[in-house]
Amino acid sequence: MAEDTKQPDTDASKPAGVSDQSAAGEGQPGVIPTADTEKNSKVEDAKARVVAAKEALTEKAAAPQAAGAPAAPKAPVKKKEEGPKPIDASAHPQVKKLKARLNGAVVEALEFLGQLSIRIGPSRIVDVCSFLRDDPATPFNYLSDVTCVHYPDRTATPFDVIYNLYSIHANERIRLKAAIGAGEGIESVTGVWPAANWMEREVYDLFGVKFLNHPDLRRLLLPPDWEGHPLRKDYPLEFVENAWTAQHLPEMTDVTQEQLEQRRTYGLEFLSVPQERLMREIFQGGKEVMPKDK
Repeated sequence: MAEDTKQPDTDASKPAGVSDQSAAGEGQPGVIPTADTEKNSKVEDAKARVVAAKEALTEKAAAPQAAGAPAAPKAPVKKKEEGPKPIDASAHPQVKKLKARLNGAVVEALEFLGQLSIRIGPSRIVDVCSFLRDDPATPFNYLSDVTCVHYPDRTATPFDVIYNLYSIHANERIRLKAAIGAGEGIESVTGVWPAANWMEREVYDLFGVKFLNHPDLRRLLLPPDWEGHPLRKDYPLEFVENAWTAQHLPEMTDVTQEQLEQRRTYGLEFLSVPQERLMREIFQGGKEVMPKDK
């Protein structure tokens, strides 16, 4: 029998889509595909899965619209819960008592979280305070505080002078408010409560509100020749040069400014004045600043 010398057709024996290199690798034992080949294969599989997922989502979203069904409604936005608000306190016993005794003194009465606030005409503040102090049922014999609030947009009466009263006997509190103009003043209540002396001086110092017939109305916290009132809303927050700083503070040269910055960098502000340098020498010498009681 004659020997068959015909070679097989290499192109016909290859499966479709297989390259010569992969076919050679698969046909030969011990030949492993390269790492790049496996990496490319995984990347292609991942891309195919992503495309299939996007197509599935697109078909799912288009299905209800194609069928004529309405889209799912959006979740309603939860409104922020409103806090408590002031309520009218015209029927409060203290308000009725003041209206009956001092006609026209009460302008407005509100209650907020159990706190009674009564707005009083500025000209009647001493009468109202005297009546509340001498009330036999609820004597407001303790002046907790005198303060102020500045409302720059309220041009006619930009200041609210506030009096916080407390009745030790009845354990009750009342807040009185009186609105005044920028150039106006309000009668002092030092004759009703002597403790109002320094409280009114503080309001005068920081807000510029004048208290008429005050026994010693002058600044309490700031120097007497200071310009402006720091707790007003229109007062600048940053350091400003004014007549007081020019008169009392030494001129800062370039050298002194650099020295100051260096002290601040190393936390040595305590070396800025001679008295504090003297204290440092005392500590370094091992001396006691305040001897202990024997």
